[in-house]
Amino acid sequence: MSFPKKGNSFPGAHTRLRSEGNHEANSKIFATEVAAVLNSELGQTTAHIKIVAAWTGANERTVKNWFAGHYGPSGDHLVTLIRYSDAVLSAVLSMANRRDLLINAKFNEIKKRLIELTSLVQKPE
Repeated sequence: MSFPKKGNSFPGAHTRLRSEGNHEANSKIFATEVAAVLNSELGQTTAHIKIVAAWTGANERTVKNWFAGHYGPSGDHLVTLIRYSDAVLSAVLSMANRRDLLINAKFNEIKKRLIELTSLVQKPE
């Protein structure tokens, strides 16, 4: 295989990018999904903006945009949200088509709870 005489990309790179979809459309889907999760988990509280801003260190205006679905959180803010919210983790894994990781985490959680319950039942009174 020979490289093209002009340009700075490898052959086939443009085809791969097209198959991954439109970046702007993916960003909007991401922002909408994160907004839905944040609103369902924290939207009922009166201080939901302040709570998420305190978690992430982001400006309250930025957090309002996340809740509205205008923008999604950046990488470091997303990681912090995942640290505090299992629902955000679930949404990110779903968007990445990695539900298998979520299922494994749920099984581990169930196993841990079963061990705790078993220890409570076996304690002598």
